[in-house]
Amino acid sequence: MLVQKTTTRSGRTLTHGAFETRETVHVCAAGCCWPSGAKVTRRAACLSEALLPGANVGYDVMVFVGRKRFLEYGQRAKICEALREKHGVFLSEGEVSHLAVRFTEYLARLHRARADDIKAALESDGGWPLHVDATGEAGRGTVLAVIAGWREWVLGSWKISTERADLILPCLRQVVGRFGSPCAVMRDMGKAMIPAVNDLVSELALHIPVLTCHQHYLADVGKDLLEPAHAELRDLFRRHKVRPNLRALVRELGRELGADIEGARQAVLEQLYQSDTSQRIASGRDGLAFIRSFAQWVLDYKADATGLDFPFDRPYLDLYDRAVTARRATKTFLRTPPDDKKVARIIRRLGRYLDPVASLLPFRQVTLRLRRRAALFDKMRGVLRIVAALPENETAEDLDEMRTELDDFQASLQDCRPARGPAKDTREAIDIILAHIETHKESLFGHAIRLPESAGGGLRLVSRTNYLSENGFGAFKHSERVRTGYKNLGHVLETLPAEAFLARNLQHEDYVSIVCGSLEKLPEAFVELDRKDRETIQRGEPLEDPEDDLTTILQAATASLVKEDRRIVRTDEMNRCIAAAASKNRPRSPRAALNPTGS
Repeated sequence: MLVQKTTTRSGRTLTHGAFETRETVHVCAAGCCWPSGAKVTRRAACLSEALLPGANVGYDVMVFVGRKRFLEYGQRAKICEALREKHGVFLSEGEVSHLAVRFTEYLARLHRARADDIKAALESDGGWPLHVDATGEAGRGTVLAVIAGWREWVLGSWKISTERADLILPCLRQVVGRFGSPCAVMRDMGKAMIPAVNDLVSELALHIPVLTCHQHYLADVGKDLLEPAHAELRDLFRRHKVRPNLRALVRELGRELGADIEGARQAVLEQLYQSDTSQRIASGRDGLAFIRSFAQWVLDYKADATGLDFPFDRPYLDLYDRAVTARRATKTFLRTPPDDKKVARIIRRLGRYLDPVASLLPFRQVTLRLRRRAALFDKMRGVLRIVAALPENETAEDLDEMRTELDDFQASLQDCRPARGPAKDTREAIDIILAHIETHKESLFGHAIRLPESAGGGLRLVSRTNYLSENGFGAFKHSERVRTGYKNLGHVLETLPAEAFLARNLQHEDYVSIVCGSLEKLPEAFVELDRKDRETIQRGEPLEDPEDDLTTILQAATASLVKEDRRIVRTDEMNRCIAAAASKNRPRSPRAALNPTGS
């Protein structure tokens, strides 16, 4: 080897901090070349194993940034500060963003490189149930993810323009081709998801259960069953301005209490512990503070929710119940009115705001209809045992019992369905439930999977809900809202690489042990990936990227206005172009403007 050149290079790593090097590059004296045509050279291995290709930042710095960003959801400024204080490495916030994206690319490459090992681990379990779901924000940044149910590993994630079957199916094919066929599929009830999953199972000639998420199923039933009446109740509250009036009253009393608000709150607490609270309200400041808290209690109707959202929670029905209860209470308070005329006047004013809810016939009619339908829905919910937290340690016998109860519930609805007469609403409600049962009953059961003898035999259950993907997306969005302060995450999801969801796997020790041994060895695994790529290039072989073909398919512009299109549509040049074209077709006279066709 002969000396080809000597170069200087700076670097920043967690191990060494910031440093400067002089590297001597050697070249083969005989002029040998690699099959690719490049000369045979030798460079310092210590640098290639420490610094990223084409950068002066170390692999360990990139991994540090990636873990802080995607596992701890740290802000860029906080990551820069941690690097500076703990390791003496100075990065700009822009470099942090760039390294975070590069980390996801390396993580995806490592995931693909270890596909055979991951597949072997899934096969050792006797198979894997495929959980598939998509998320987005206001129609932007749609991300599709596939999860192995029993291991809870993310096997693939992709950015798709819209949730369409022709975009979902290629992603499912890729996962199955890489990790083997699943033993079951758990999906939601999306119009695109159902045909995509059915086509996959049909193509592969698989005889596996395709399961509907019980929570999505009940939500679909509940929306069809309860949404019309619940929306009507919501419109009644809006028409009579019940909430705006109560909020205005609360704000007015708050301003009047002014600096005495803390003392007033303490007085309310003391009054609540008195035995005669329901009989007489105090005068003066304490009375006003009590009425303010009384109105706030009505407005706090969401406290009665279980956290599962509509239709499992019916917020406007809770508001109705609180409003009616509060109106009755005001009548009780006015039987023995306070001596303070101002306090008494405020109580009457509160009663007037609540009067429409308690006295008008439309409120009674719609709530009666809503309660009848809600009773049917809650009974069905009890049959499928969907609560805030699913029962633990369910068995195949529990599922069999559940199916029997659903059959009995279906038969009871058919028996009690009124054939004619005035019970039209009840008949329609029963028909909605029966139609849903007939359509999806077969996909509601089949969660008990018989394992092969190589995996120990016996039965293993697939989760009855798609909570793995739902909770994963929910936790991600919550963390991103805390990190960014944004309520709408559309921009975040549009700019975030889809591979970022693979970082969730780093929370699972069994996954980490397969792909790199431990999180501390993750930089070494990335170094090995680049070393193998260099060897492939030296042999004159192309670097295969199995994502290329799929990326071309997923980039199809099926959405009406994606980020890339907005960059064109919102330019000044586009505005000028359209304005110039429109100006050449202006009407010549007022008469022409009124009669543009000339007829």
